Amino acid sequence: MKLDGISSIANLDFDIPNRKLTIFHTGQLDQIEKSVLELNLSGKKISTEQTDQTEFKENANQKKLLWTVLGINFAFFLIEMSTGLISKSMGLVADSLDMLADSFVYGISLFAVGGTLTRKKRIAKLAGYFQITLAIIGFVEVLRRFFGAERMPDFSTMIIISIFALIANGICLYLLQKSKSKKEAHMKASMIFTSNDVIINLGVITAGLLVNWLNSNKPDLIIGTIVFVVVIQGAIRILKLGK
Repeated sequence: MKLDGISSIANLDFDIPNRKLTIFHTGQLDQIEKSVLELNLSGKKISTEQTDQTEFKENANQKKLLWTVLGINFAFFLIEMSTGLISKSMGLVADSLDMLADSFVYGISLFAVGGTLTRKKRIAKLAGYFQITLAIIGFVEVLRRFFGAERMPDFSTMIIISIFALIANGICLYLLQKSKSKKEAHMKASMIFTSNDVIINLGVITAGLLVNWLNSNKPDLIIGTIVFVVVIQGAIRILKLGK
């Protein structure tokens, strides 16, 4: 955190057991060395040398992971939106919008990889505001369908697609939790969004069963409302990370 905000720093490589820090940077060393000394941890410069290294393993791994979960989420956005519109399921439409939001979150997080602490927190805040915007749009659509004359949603499509989406989100959450950078703000944001998706998928499956059992479209609309409540709760948690 002491070095945060120094724009010339490209990457920090910590060797905690040996109390060594390798700083990849451009420009003069004076500001960096001064900041380290101000920590009063008996820090001193061991050596300095030129390097052609511009890519770092940890950053490359983060990018690969984020591209993977982005691809999965955007694919299921297309699948759930199309099947949701065809089957008239508000639950699937709501979940597809959440998947789209996640895709944007992962895309935004890609810009945060290798960035400073301040930049990553700004990214987390942007992701939170984006989720709140989508949630408000979702609430308006739920109200329109509740008071409008909508036909019964296809419960079997709701259940089948949501099961596949649940599996996909489970895979994404597993990959994110395995990441060594999972404690960073922008990666925490990604995990919160994906955790929300798992809950939402289970909710849509339950709604599909109730639609069939009660022969009513109200469970689908109710789960759609719950989905957007979950989305807002997740967004608030994201915004707290950005403080």
